[in-house]
Amino acid sequence: MYKLLSHNDLDGVGCGILAKLAFGKDVQVRYNSIAGLNREVESFFENDDPETFLFITDLSVNEENEKSLEAFHQLGGKVQLIDHHKTALNYNQYAWGRVIVEDEDGKLTSATSLLYHYLAEKGHLTKTEALDEFVDLVRQYDTWEWEKNHNQQAQRLNALFFLISIEEFEEKMLERLSTSAHFHFDDFEKKILDLEEEKIERYIRRKRKELVQAQIKDHFAGVVFAESYHSELGNELGKEYPHLDYIAILNMGGRRVGFRTIHDHVDVSEIAGKLGGGGHAKASGCSMTENAYKLYVANTFHLEPLREDSRHNRYNLKDSSFGALYLNRREDHFLIRPSDGSEWVIEKNRFKLDKVFPSFTEAEKFLKRTEAAWLAHDDHFVEYLKDEVEEERK
Repeated sequence: MYKLLSHNDLDGVGCGILAKLAFGKDVQVRYNSIAGLNREVESFFENDDPETFLFITDLSVNEENEKSLEAFHQLGGKVQLIDHHKTALNYNQYAWGRVIVEDEDGKLTSATSLLYHYLAEKGHLTKTEALDEFVDLVRQYDTWEWEKNHNQQAQRLNALFFLISIEEFEEKMLERLSTSAHFHFDDFEKKILDLEEEKIERYIRRKRKELVQAQIKDHFAGVVFAESYHSELGNELGKEYPHLDYIAILNMGGRRVGFRTIHDHVDVSEIAGKLGGGGHAKASGCSMTENAYKLYVANTFHLEPLREDSRHNRYNLKDSSFGALYLNRREDHFLIRPSDGSEWVIEKNRFKLDKVFPSFTEAEKFLKRTEAAWLAHDDHFVEYLKDEVEEERK
């Protein structure tokens, strides 16, 4: 008999689907939140047959259960923990731990991809093209590789996961992966996914107007309250405001903080780790602890939302040789313009600042971080140029 304890997200449920394909009715699968896993492990030791083979995937246990698992293994118990988070690498010290962040080809792994290779390696599951495709969609979504690869199928798989119950998702995937030569969405799924994408776009447009900016320790963060679509929201807000190091998404109902970044130089798993959480370099989270509440709610609640850059401009354009005009809430005017050679400068209310920048992007980043400024509308830019001409005539 087998028992699998896994996370209740797409990657965790992907592990459950593979386990059911491998072991059929001989496996019991339980999906857990991060906080709920330890209770399940304790229950396993109290109530389950000691001959049961225990799998733990995509989650880590507390120190007490770590010791219990090692003692269980030393007494001949069968246990295998499989994970891909950097925060779980310490489990590799045990014979029952298999934690791999990157595979031998340099690709980021997921719990589903690691379990897939393990089950095939042990002869429990035969690889197929449909399974290969499904597993890689889960992996790409969980590691955010889908965004870099523009793999919308991975994003749509996660959307489908949240649109229906876990039980229904499992049933659909088990049937499809058992009978189809390739992974696909059926016509009904395509229709509801198209509707869901429109809903997500509307949600992101609304939340874009609620984002505030704050310097939190060594980073500049965008902070927004949101109950849904955290990955999509974090990705779009990160691209909309690239001067921010990361986006913090506050789910007050779930008492969770999600962290997302589009930058390679920022590791949000480290930020989450300092608050008792964890995850991946580009997508992590933690519970809404007292410290997290103070940093991201109490210290930012009074702030005004960021103003969006003017869209659809024809004249006031970024990286323009004529300069680009920005405003702040104090109605100061900032002109980012090229200077000598390849350098860029900022003029505040027509007076040049001492600081020079190697690129327009660096100048804009500085301006947005220090002044929370936004790209002005064409009309404002034209008026600014008119006033400049008038001053030169005097």
